[in-house]
Amino acid sequence: MSRHAIYPDLKDKIVLITGIGQNGDPAMWGNGAATTRTFVRNGSKVFGCDLNISTAQATRTRLLSEFPKASIEVIEADVTKANQVKSLVDACLKKFGRIDILVNNVGRSEKGDPASMSEEVWDAQMDVNLKSVYLSCHFVLPIMERQNSGVIINISSIAGLKYIGKPQVAYAATKAALINFARVTAVTYAPNNIRLNTVVPGLINTPLVKGLADKYAGGDYEGFVKQRNGQVPTGNMGSSDDVANAVVFLSSDSAKYITGTKLVVDGAITGSTGRTDFKL
Repeated sequence: MSRHAIYPDLKDKIVLITGIGQNGDPAMWGNGAATTRTFVRNGSKVFGCDLNISTAQATRTRLLSEFPKASIEVIEADVTKANQVKSLVDACLKKFGRIDILVNNVGRSEKGDPASMSEEVWDAQMDVNLKSVYLSCHFVLPIMERQNSGVIINISSIAGLKYIGKPQVAYAATKAALINFARVTAVTYAPNNIRLNTVVPGLINTPLVKGLADKYAGGDYEGFVKQRNGQVPTGNMGSSDDVANAVVFLSSDSAKYITGTKLVVDGAITGSTGRTDFKL
């Protein structure tokens, strides 16, 4: 059974989260949907977006069936487009009047090294994984400045810390950049009572794993899951709840003196040599 901490200060906080929808197994939870669920459990009010409005609405419907009194609004938005990000931020302000927490949750991984990856794929990876974060911060930070408060959480990946067995140079580069983006911006906005941190998930078992198996393992889903579990020193991939709990903790007053850093949620994989067969 999953455990979810409750942070009283998050009640009625306004959370703007990108990538709230999910594809794949409807019994599972993607990172965005699970994070929304944990915020809702804490009494926060959520305004979410997704590139696919039907997946965003599915998350909203699923959560309202569990939390009938929850306040959850969703719209469609391509967060690589400045005009759509501005519309997203404006819609959240129109609905709730402020933005207390921003969670940058979108991301996409494509195969390729610098020699094999096309310029078009490289540019698209830069836009989805990095430009989207710049755009959301570009429009949200002035609002948080006026409020003299705010929290921004970026979702990175251990691919930004080490090679994890897949040729995905653009994804790795952008996820590394997110960590320093938050670090530099956190220092800049610390006097304004605005905190920025990065959650760095390791291998997480979400509905996206099926798509990754198709892309990197020829569709061998069971074999790909077994391989990923075997890479983790704890013996299993993490869950989307592990990521959600990290995001919500860093968003709460329990983390009020934590800014400009990263929280790695990875079952010790980045600290390992890659060998899991050693015995004491």
